[in-house]
Amino acid sequence: MVSTYPFSPSPVLLNIGGKKYTTTIDTLTQREPDSMLAAMFSGRHTICQDPESGMIFVDRDGKYFRHILNWLRDGVVPVLQESEYQELLREAEYYQLLGLVDHINAQLEKKKDEDVSETELTRIDIIKCIQTERVRFRGVNLSYLDLSKLDLSFVDFSYACIKKTIFSCANLQKAKFGDVEADGSIFQDAILRECEFVGANLRGASLDRANLQSANLQDACLIGCSFGEADLRSAHLQSANLMDANLKGANLEGANLKGAKLAGANLQGANLQRAYLREVDLRETQLDGAKLGGANLLGAIR
Repeated sequence: MVSTYPFSPSPVLLNIGGKKYTTTIDTLTQREPDSMLAAMFSGRHTICQDPESGMIFVDRDGKYFRHILNWLRDGVVPVLQESEYQELLREAEYYQLLGLVDHINAQLEKKKDEDVSETELTRIDIIKCIQTERVRFRGVNLSYLDLSKLDLSFVDFSYACIKKTIFSCANLQKAKFGDVEADGSIFQDAILRECEFVGANLRGASLDRANLQSANLQDACLIGCSFGEADLRSAHLQSANLMDANLKGANLEGANLKGAKLAGANLQGANLQRAYLREVDLRETQLDGAKLGGANLLGAIR
């Protein structure tokens, strides 16, 4: 059945990705008159209806369409999680609801500001804490803080959120970072000898020139990390994900890379002497100028 809207004040029956909604022409056209939805029901286009149910099918996500209808009815959207806002934004862009798009982007910016303001401690608080004998920041949100140049050796940061936190030039020897969320954090020139990063998420972090001798980074997510000229001698990198990481000029002498993922990694000029690389896939790894003397390459794929 083909219809041209508007044809009557009767309710409009919609089937959005399998979810059924009932609304009106006014709701679909008045708040956002330049949207795709308004155009569909403006009377300028023909629309296919199911001849039995009278429903109009749209092949989109039906879960978030209720928020779209509420926006068109009242101009409001409930408070959502960031991931839900992202999904709703995709639908709003599809339907060309520019007012809703602006509203969602404003909410996302607000949530970003709230994430920054929710940091539980300040740099001064940290300095006061580290003057005590035993310091733990387990599970604490320290995101976006500037903790550069501080002596944070032996501090326990396990399970903490340290996204985009600055640790440049800090002394973090034997600190614990197990299972931390540290996306985009900065550890440039930091002392990280014998640190524990087991299971940590360091995606996109900067560790250029950091001293990571004998550090334990097993099972860590190191995708896109930068280790330029870092000291990783005898570091434990078993099963670490180093895809697209920059290790140019890094010193990995004696490092254990068993099971590490190195696709897209840059190891140009790196020192891999006596490194453990058994059965590691090196086909997509840049190794120009790398030193491999004494490295265990048994079964490695090159």
